[in-house]
Amino acid sequence: MLDDLDRRILRYWQAEPSLSPGELAERCNITSGKAARRIARLQDQGIVQGSGVVIDWAALGYALEVSLRVTLDKTQANAFDVFMAEARQVPEVIELQTFLGRVDLRLSIIARDMGHYQQIYRSRILTLPHIAEIEALMHVARIKTQEGLPL
Repeated sequence: MLDDLDRRILRYWQAEPSLSPGELAERCNITSGKAARRIARLQDQGIVQGSGVVIDWAALGYALEVSLRVTLDKTQANAFDVFMAEARQVPEVIELQTFLGRVDLRLSIIARDMGHYQQIYRSRILTLPHIAEIEALMHVARIKTQEGLPL
């Protein structure tokens, strides 16, 4: 699926996402046109799904992150779909993951402080449909966040 040139492009791009196709071409010793075509193909194939900005939430006043493990009442038809659709509408939910096992979903929530979190939890989270059980884990430190692959 990937050849050596694709892996080289991805290695450089992962390390420095701000590199332009021309800069990637220079580092990979290929023409800008070839780099642009390879990048377009990687995007078309869904291997590269986009690039973005990493925001430091704490710098914007969000000092608290809480991870909620949620178990749903699966006796209700479409419990997952309804819950996820409504959870997506909560602006402070920055991540939503589904799991197999005892825990069905995990929500990452950011808040300015404990009072703000309690307000979000009571007014926005506990009102979400089909919750059977919920467990909160207070985020203490982010040890590793790299999403890059060893290419």
